[in-house]
Parts: sequence; structure tokens; C-alpha cells
Amino acid sequence: MGNLNKHLQTHTNEKPYSCDVCGKEFSQKFYLNQHSRIHTKEKPYSCDVCNKTFSQRCHLNKHNQTHTNKKPFSCDVCQKEFSLKEYLNQHYLTHVTEKTYSCDVCNKEFSRKSYLKGHIRIHTKEKPYSCDVCKKEFTQKCHLNEHYRTHTKEKPFFCDVCNKEFSRKSHLNDHYRIHTNEKPFCCDICKKEFSRKNDVKRHIRTHSNEKPFSCNICGKAFTTKYYFKIHSRSHVKDKPYSCNVCKKQFSKKSSFIIHLRSHTNEKSFVCAVCRKQFSRKDSLIIHLRTHTNEKPFTCGICNKLFSEKGHLNTHYQTHIMVKPFSCDLCNKGFSNKNYLKVHLRTHTKEKPYSCEICNKVFYQKSYLKVHYHAHSNEKPFSCDVCGKAFRWKASLRVHSHTHLEEKLYSCDVCSKRFTQKCHLNIHYLTHTNEKPYSCVVCDKTFCKKDSLNRHYRTHTGEKPFSCEICNKSFSVKSILTCHSRIHTNQKPFTCDVCKKEFFLKHNLVAHYRTHTAGKTFACNVCQKEYYREFDLKIHFRIHTNEKPYSCVVCGKSFSLKNSLTKHYRTHTGEKPFSCDICNKEFSQKSTLNEHYRTHTNERPYSCDVCNKRYRRKRHLKRHFLSHTNEKPFSCNLCEKKYTEKRHLNKHYLSHISENPFKS
Repeated sequence: MGNLNKHLQTHTNEKPYSCDVCGKEFSQKFYLNQHSRIHTKEKPYSCDVCNKTFSQRCHLNKHNQTHTNKKPFSCDVCQKEFSLKEYLNQHYLTHVTEKTYSCDVCNKEFSRKSYLKGHIRIHTKEKPYSCDVCKKEFTQKCHLNEHYRTHTKEKPFFCDVCNKEFSRKSHLNDHYRIHTNEKPFCCDICKKEFSRKNDVKRHIRTHSNEKPFSCNICGKAFTTKYYFKIHSRSHVKDKPYSCNVCKKQFSKKSSFIIHLRSHTNEKSFVCAVCRKQFSRKDSLIIHLRTHTNEKPFTCGICNKLFSEKGHLNTHYQTHIMVKPFSCDLCNKGFSNKNYLKVHLRTHTKEKPYSCEICNKVFYQKSYLKVHYHAHSNEKPFSCDVCGKAFRWKASLRVHSHTHLEEKLYSCDVCSKRFTQKCHLNIHYLTHTNEKPYSCVVCDKTFCKKDSLNRHYRTHTGEKPFSCEICNKSFSVKSILTCHSRIHTNQKPFTCDVCKKEFFLKHNLVAHYRTHTAGKTFACNVCQKEYYREFDLKIHFRIHTNEKPYSCVVCGKSFSLKNSLTKHYRTHTGEKPFSCDICNKEFSQKSTLNEHYRTHTNERPYSCDVCNKRYRRKRHLKRHFLSHTNEKPFSCNLCEKKYTEKRHLNKHYLSHISENPFKS
């Protein structure tokens, strides 16, 4: 009888059970109990293998399949296998291409009649479904249901791999492809693959140059809705709210109230973890993610995660290459208005932020903040797990990897462990020597797709990652990250023994050998020893006279790539390094560092014999010869010896002047 009563409620739409917290109603007590766990955060079902907990038993059952690795559902078309039937159904839609229902107004085609019916309401402006809470109207019931969750904060869809929850099933589907690495949406022009349909739509506009979002006032068109909204604000003239302190005007009262707090210094929102205070609630929410490490915004192209939507929007432009903010002086485009603002200072030479201690000036406020740590020895970034403090945020990030979550997936061959199965699968290719990705230009093969993409840029010469300060471009993002530290003087890698700091990790590794071991790499020609095999390889070119890097302008060859780069600037006249104090420019960073000591009067090189100090290392070396009486430069005509090469060169001219016509 009870089952009959439950069934009858589906006809009467009777919902006698309501939630005390949000008021949502349910037809059965079982559904109310399930819903209540959203508010209580109760997760009574736990996995016996990895101890992960779940709010519903069905979620636990789904999760258990990630341990068994069973994939009982296979696609009839391409034989691809899936652990759940719903993933197979979702995948199957990528094969379905027939669209038999078309719109009479715009000719758009649909595979289902219900999809067409919902689409037609866009033209008729009919919105039959309205929200009981805020009265907002919608064309489809599913859109109303999705919207309603913004009031209840309900997230009924969860990922069985990482436990993340979502308010929409479409968001879960997009997220799940991070784990499967499936990219079912392909560009017909360049064959680039995407995990989300919206991403391929946006990408196609880079080929067609289509700009579907146009301004009704000035006619300017944009490829994305996001930049259209930013532009639209430039036409808003009515700003009735004016600040009495700084006269800034606002179109919204809420924006005006938030701005006023910047003058009163009122900070009414406090972090429960570290007690830091904020003037805005959204600033507190973003800050809390530094404690939870939550990154809710995912890039649909490369799956990179971000804690703020603004950071995701900025990052996204590196893929679609939209740069709506351009410099009036050099026409360089920027994806972010702040980047343009900072770039303009490279023309005006304006450095508005100065250090109160040493008067050093900077283009950006963030660079000044980083610089201050050098004086105060303050370590504001602390690890939530072990409490260790760091001077740089990047140093904390490097350290946090030591506390990474449990690595459940182990390699059968070498026992290396991984947090995600997809990482184990990629690693396993290093044992099988399988390289499924090959370059269409030179046929070189790779085990990772991103390694192929990186390699391909060596053929195309593409350098999509550029420094917003000095405009230098790079083919790999990690190299740009390392380069940026030149401007911030950030050194995130610290030696545990002597506390010396380094820009790059491999420099720290090389330095660390000076504490732990001797010079293990010896030259078999002259027996000179080195800490690194790379340094030995470079040294060996002295004996072989190998010079693999040649100048395209004059043909001069060099044994080091860095030497070629420095030489090339003699042709271009480029001087990328400038002094912060007197603005003098230099072609090499080492020359700038030497010059900088003329301002600070620093003399870091001292003689062990007489303690005399020098600004340059080569000056110390030259001076040291006066103690040893060593004369390493000898004339091959008369065997006369000199302590300095310039004196030998001068002497050599005396032989030429004596016999100017000698053959």
C-alpha cells in the first residue's frame, strides 16, 4: 500500500516533506534525508580502499568502480569502453550527427523535437517557467531547475573520481573529461580538439574572424561576450553615485558602498582560519581558497585550474589570442587592461613605486612588495600542514608538493606512485617506450601530447607566451615563468644547508652538490672536474673546437647558445637590461650587475692575500697575479710574457710595426 501511495504522489505532485533550512519540498522522506546532507555536510558512506566519504550510497557505488578498473559498457561504433552507462550515453552523442528537426525562423537543426521546441521560445520570447524565490523567468524547465540551485546551494552531481560536486550535470560532464582526457569536439579547419563544445565554438572564430557580439552604440564587434560586456561599460554615462573623498563616480550603489570602505578602511569580513580582514565578502571567499586550495574554475582547453574567474578569463586569451587592449605608441595588444597600463610605463619610463629603505623604484606594486621581503627577512607565506614559513609564494608552492595527497596508483615496473591514474598511464609509456604522438614535419615521436605541441613550435617558430613587462616571447610557458623572476628578483628555490636562494631549480640542484659531494664529472683530456655533466659537455667543446651555434648575420660560430644570443645583440643594437637608478641600458645582464655596483659601491670580490676588494671578478683575478707573479700570456714570436692579454696585444703590434711587409 505504501508503494501505491508513493506512486500516486507522482500524479498529484504532492510534496509533504520540506527542508527546514532552505524550504525545498520533496515527495518522499528518503529524498529529504538525502537533500539534508547538503546542509549538514554529512557523508556516512566511506570507501574501504581509499577511505573517501560520500553523502549517498549510489555515489559510493560509482566511485568503487575506479578501483576495480572495470569498464563493462562499450561503444558499438568505436569500441571505446566506459565504467558507467551514463558516460557511454554521453560519449555516444559524439557519433550521432543526424539532425532531422529544423527551425523555420533561423534554419538551425536539432536531433530531438524537444530541443527544437525549447529553441523556438528564443524567437517567440516565451518564458513559461518562473522562479518562486526571485521571479526570474526561463524558456525551459531544466534552466529553472538549474537556476533554483543558486538559492538552495544544492550540488547534486558529483565526480566519482575526485569527489568534486556540481550544480549542473553539464558542468560535471565537462569536468569529467579532465580525468578521461577525452576531447570529443574537433575543429574542422585545423583538427584541434576540445573537451567542451563552447570552447570549439570560440576557437573557430579565430579562423573565421567572426565577431558575433557587437555594440549597439558604436558598432564595435567582439569575439567573446566577456569582452563585449567590458566594452559596454565605457558607454555608461549615468553615474549618480559620487565619492566625496576622491570624486570617483559609480553607476551602481553596491559598487559605491564597496568603494567607500577603501577610505574608511572598514574591514567587516574576517577569515576564520588566519583572522585576516577584508572589506568585501567576495574578497574573503577568494582568500579562503588559499587555505582550502580550491580552484573551481577550469580552462576547457588545457584543463588548468584557477581560484578566481578573472584569472581564468585572462589565461583563456593565451589560447584564443584575443587582445582587446592595444598600446597607442607601439600597437602591441594585451589581454588585460592592467597589463597595458604596466606596459605603457616602458615607454614613459615611469616607475611610481619606490622602496622606502633603499629608494629602488619599480613598474609594479607587486614587484615592490616582493622586493621588501629582501630587507625585512619577513616570511609571510606559511605552510598550512607543517607551519614552515617562506619569503616567496612560489617557494611555498614548491614546498607544498611534499605534502601532496595520498598517491594511490603505483607503477608495476618501478613502484613510482601517482595521485591520478591518468598520470600513471602517461608514466607507464616510459617503460614500454611507446610514443603514440608523432610530428608531421620531422616524424619525431613523443609519449605526451603536450611534448609534441612544444616540439612543433620549433618548426613553426611560434612563441605564444610573452612577458608583459619587456615583451620578450617564449615558446614554453615554464620558460616565461622563469624569465619573469628577472623582473621580480624572486628566488623560490632555497638551499637547506646554507640558505642561498636561486631563480631555477636546476641551479639549486647543481649548487647542492657542493655540500653533498665532490666534482664527479671529469674531462678525460685535461682531467678538469665538474659538478654537472652538462658543464663537462660544454667544456669538452674547448678540446673538440665544436661550435654548433652560428650567427645568421655574419656567420660567426659559438660553442654556447648564450654566447650567440649576446653576440647577436651587437647586430641588433638591443639593450634589454636597464639600470633602475640612472636608466643606462646594457646588452648583458652581467654588465648591468657590474654597473649597478657603481651606485651601491659594493665590492663583493676580495683578495685572500691582501684583502683588497673589487667590483668585478676579472679585476680580482688580474690583481691576484701581482702576488703570484704569474704571467699566463706569452708572445709566440719572442716568448715575452705578460699578466694581462691587453698588454700582450699591445706588445704584438711592435712586431708588426718592425716588419710591416713580412710575408
